[in-house]
Amino acid sequence: MDIGGINPAILIASLMVASVPIMLAAIGELVVEKAGVLNLGVEGMMIMGAICGFATAVATGNPYLGFIGGALGAAGLSLIFAVLTQVFLANQVATGLALTLFGLGLSSMIGQGYVGIKPPATGTVPFGPLADIPFLGTVLFRHDWMVYVSIGIVAAVWAVLKYTRTGLILRAVGESHDAAHALGYKVTRIRVLAILFGGALAGMGGAYVSLIRVPQWTDGITAGAGWIALAIVVFASWKPWRVLLGAYLFGGITVLQLNLQAAGARIPVEYLSMSPYLITILVLVIMSSGKGKAALNAPAALGQNFHASR
Repeated sequence: MDIGGINPAILIASLMVASVPIMLAAIGELVVEKAGVLNLGVEGMMIMGAICGFATAVATGNPYLGFIGGALGAAGLSLIFAVLTQVFLANQVATGLALTLFGLGLSSMIGQGYVGIKPPATGTVPFGPLADIPFLGTVLFRHDWMVYVSIGIVAAVWAVLKYTRTGLILRAVGESHDAAHALGYKVTRIRVLAILFGGALAGMGGAYVSLIRVPQWTDGITAGAGWIALAIVVFASWKPWRVLLGAYLFGGITVLQLNLQAAGARIPVEYLSMSPYLITILVLVIMSSGKGKAALNAPAALGQNFHASR
């Protein structure tokens, strides 16, 4: 049954698809920030993942290898950030912003030869009769494999952070790197690995945009999704399951404004279109203030450089 010309089942299913790139980038950034590193280069890593994944999929004819290529491309870019901030102790905010600008420019240059090319198709997961169930079949059982993998990654990150020794060490480094170092943990190594993990997930999110969400390559294809992912981490108070809900919220706003436009709503869709970005700006302003960080339970050492000799 349609409501105001909008099918609820299709709306929810579209919401789940739209949230995947933001969810992957946000959960990766959550791990990075849990380790005490603030990487504002998520947008740059996502768009590098988009072009590397697209190029890999086109070259190999395999969309699954495209996601691996996207993850590796973005992880390579995040390695530059890791070396500059963890080895040379560069300012994390300035380096992250530079990483975004570099990623946008490099992806544009690489993508010149891929404009107008279609990548190999990624089919839906075959659930058989389950896909024919009214409403639930459309909402839950007609998606591509990355929709389910992204939810699984959120669950895995939550379990690791909450129940494992690895998660405890990661959180300890993010709360007090000096104390973690005094206990014998390799703070720099842990943070570099966290940055690479976050970069790989951001790259997979970017690859999802260019291979499935918008199966083509155009400059600026991520359209600010990396900045929204940063805002979602803060909205979620650095809790994985809240990242899932935040991604669905932002994805829902994006899909809703498209559906309202298609349904001929009289409300100017520009207001809904700009609302995720307005909220992102507000969250980043809150995050930049000391009181805001404390109120949101941010990791105590977030954004602070570590040097063993201090």
